[in-house]
Amino acid sequence: MKVQDVIDRILDKSCGGRKLEQTCDVLASGSPDMEVTGIVTTFTATVDVIREAIAAKANLIVTHEPTYFTGADKVDWLRDDPVYAAKKKLIEDNGIAIWRFHDHMHMAESDLIYDGLMRELGWEDKKLDPPSPWTYVIEPTTVGELAEFFKAKLGMSVVRIVGKPESPCSRIGILVGGGSLGLGREEMPMELMRDKELDVMVCGDITEWTLCAYVNDASMLGMNKAMIVVGHERTEEWGMKHLAEWLLPIAEGLPVKFVDAKEPFVYR
Repeated sequence: MKVQDVIDRILDKSCGGRKLEQTCDVLASGSPDMEVTGIVTTFTATVDVIREAIAAKANLIVTHEPTYFTGADKVDWLRDDPVYAAKKKLIEDNGIAIWRFHDHMHMAESDLIYDGLMRELGWEDKKLDPPSPWTYVIEPTTVGELAEFFKAKLGMSVVRIVGKPESPCSRIGILVGGGSLGLGREEMPMELMRDKELDVMVCGDITEWTLCAYVNDASMLGMNKAMIVVGHERTEEWGMKHLAEWLLPIAEGLPVKFVDAKEPFVYR
């Protein structure tokens, strides 16, 4: 099977063949005509992920995020950059194709990133509004206990909390990745929290003067509001983990492997 065959089958299965005219879902390296020896799925094609794909003899990496450090994977500004040159050489010397599955992954009939996260958390049946992946109702707990739950489920040593860890909670919002920045409307996360009467918002990325400030002020005013910051990678990696299993029926026997890109941070 060729790279383009795999891409077409992914788009057919996820979006019924619909293709966006303007999208970041493009080949960052390799050729559509390359014969695929194996597939790796991951949040982002870091150097270590690429090395693991090479070791597994897989020459197609399906990544959710960019390979070359900007949303559109533009490389004109990297022409004389030593990091880009070394990474590009590693990719090309080993004949690796890298395709980004981002926009179409989120616009599938059921958002595949959220689907993977919910499977990891065991929250598939806890949606507040079934058509939406953003809000959930869980058994009553505290913010601190919920933070420990996320640490254990997502393999984290540290999460950040805004608000009081002892606050009770059961109505939970989740905005993965950059969704917690508002999806083009800064006020969206605050409106969601208000309109759905959410106790806690679990976030990927944050801006400290939007939702973070709103929740902080609400807590200072004695309102039962809190926020747990998990991070972009830890909220979205699980969609790519479960994508590997999702791909098996269309891979026609090709080996498919998930490689965890891991958090980029060292905590001290």
